Amino acid sequence: MITATAPGKAVLSGEYAVLQNATAIATAIDRRVRVTVSESPGEYHSITAPGYLEGNWHFRVSGEGKFAWQDRLPGPSAFSLVEEVWRSFDTAQWPSISLVVDTQVFIDAATGLKLGLGSSAAVSVALTAALQSFRSADRDTGKTAMDAHERFQGGRGSGVDVATSLQGGVIAYRRAGADSRQLGWPAGLHYRFLWSGQSSVTAEKLAKLDKRREQRAASDSMKLLSKTAEQVAAAWSSGDSRQILKAFPGYIDALRQFSIDRDLGVFDAGHEGLVHLASGNGIVYKPCGAGGGDIGIVLAASEAAVSEFCGEAHQQGFRNLDIALEVEGVLITERRH
Repeated sequence: MITATAPGKAVLSGEYAVLQNATAIATAIDRRVRVTVSESPGEYHSITAPGYLEGNWHFRVSGEGKFAWQDRLPGPSAFSLVEEVWRSFDTAQWPSISLVVDTQVFIDAATGLKLGLGSSAAVSVALTAALQSFRSADRDTGKTAMDAHERFQGGRGSGVDVATSLQGGVIAYRRAGADSRQLGWPAGLHYRFLWSGQSSVTAEKLAKLDKRREQRAASDSMKLLSKTAEQVAAAWSSGDSRQILKAFPGYIDALRQFSIDRDLGVFDAGHEGLVHLASGNGIVYKPCGAGGGDIGIVLAASEAAVSEFCGEAHQQGFRNLDIALEVEGVLITERRH
């Protein structure tokens, strides 16, 4: 039996701009997908997915990689990510396998809604690593997980979430060549993540982005977004928290204009109110990732300033999330023969 875990992520800067090869800064967070793979005596492969779907689902896979599900699925694409990862391996001679893909920690206990913390990328990484280790397959875990997740997203993703889950810590990432490098968390930069109470569907945002890609105003705002993303990345690479806090407002303004031009609603669900609340107080607040719900991050030079801001954010309907930076990436945590 093999158990692999992989962390979720939060994009700190470069969302959307990373699709045009600007540098994104992202951090792994300490909520981890847990995937267990074990040999099963049954006739079929099986999967359980706590935190995603209730039940135990059985399937066979043909030599051509076609899945034959033995149980009625809630939708034809219910396990499409699992299918994409599975097809990355030559499983024709594999025994029957039992999969447990546990994403419960990515669900908000109070509302039952999914938190926007990169659970699908973490599943891709953890499942790839577990299957690879289970059969001692000689494959590049990162490339295999990245390719499977890209197919799952219809080719729209940047790969930053997969790279972050794979490596852990804080990374600077460029889409070209899936190039990433490790960064540290700057000394004196205090943070906290806040939950809007509303989920956002990244795939829908990316589909809308495609429809408006050729608009002139949107093209201009993408250039500005990319430029300011590079400024944040340069500041982050310096390790100077003061430079980082100084660079973020220009990026946030560019992200707002880009969102308006593309009708993405990045600052909906109360995020805009928190941006204004932080403005001029030496505090930075921004939504993370696709926006329009999900999570945001507050950054400041003191813990007291962060705590005071979070108290005011709570009055606007936001809630503190008990998550922190995760320095470890994918881990094989158990092996029994």
